[in-house]
Amino acid sequence: MNWRRIGLIAVVAGSAVFVGRVLLAPPPPATGAAMASVVVPELSAGAQAGESLFNRSCAACHGADAAGQGGVAPPLVHKIYEPSHHGDAAFHLAAGNGVRAHHWGFGNMPPVEGITDPELEKIVLYVRELQRANGIL
Repeated sequence: MNWRRIGLIAVVAGSAVFVGRVLLAPPPPATGAAMASVVVPELSAGAQAGESLFNRSCAACHGADAAGQGGVAPPLVHKIYEPSHHGDAAFHLAAGNGVRAHHWGFGNMPPVEGITDPELEKIVLYVRELQRANGIL
């Protein structure tokens, strides 16, 4: 094969990747729009406390019922955050230290100010109950 043919193949392959990733990708949700449809179950007392804390400390970014917000932050009711991939400790570390962007294109998450570990336990309980009700085990 000559270099000209190899170069042409590389250009065609690169163009196909570009078309596949950029031009044919579904548009992102509108800024602030919920990214997931979340079924809210009857919550345990602990999860109800967690919901209140979540609404105070997390919902401004992660949206009502942890459904995410387009252009702002991802949904926590999502397979990526299932317990086998992101254990409860991951939520504590993310809230306490912030986290580098690694699954989504929202940028880095800063630490959450003014939240304690006992409060985070309740928030995680709330998120896990939402996840279970939505088939994320």
